[in-house]
Amino acid sequence: MSFEPRTPYLATDVIIRLWEGEKFKGIVLIERKYPPVGLAIPGGFVEVGEKVEDAAIREMKEETGLDVKLSGLLGIYSDPSRDPRAHVVSVVWIGDATGEPKAGSDAKEVKVFKLEDIPLDKLVFDHKKIILDFMRRCL
Repeated sequence: MSFEPRTPYLATDVIIRLWEGEKFKGIVLIERKYPPVGLAIPGGFVEVGEKVEDAAIREMKEETGLDVKLSGLLGIYSDPSRDPRAHVVSVVWIGDATGEPKAGSDAKEVKVFKLEDIPLDKLVFDHKKIILDFMRRCL
């Protein structure tokens, strides 16, 4: 008998708080190139043999061009219906960065939003819930 594990895909997302010195500029979101299209928290899949933390930092560099310092874990989001492509579990971090974000990888565009200006209805996946959780826990 062979054992073939059937588990969800593992991803990681980071709510990037963008700073200019001591001034908070806003949260970095990407506009996705590929379906589902819309705004999203930057992130991506963890590769085999990669630490989740390293994947988070790598994905942020690939999608936004920013060197992000992780400051804490927001939570783990595992609702099987959170991603229309497959069952994806995401480890969601909070991170900090400075500089000017630039779109890369599967990000069509990168945008910085003040918290009160985030268009929650344009967020894909369960990112509206994640952003609201962030605001409730971290403000």
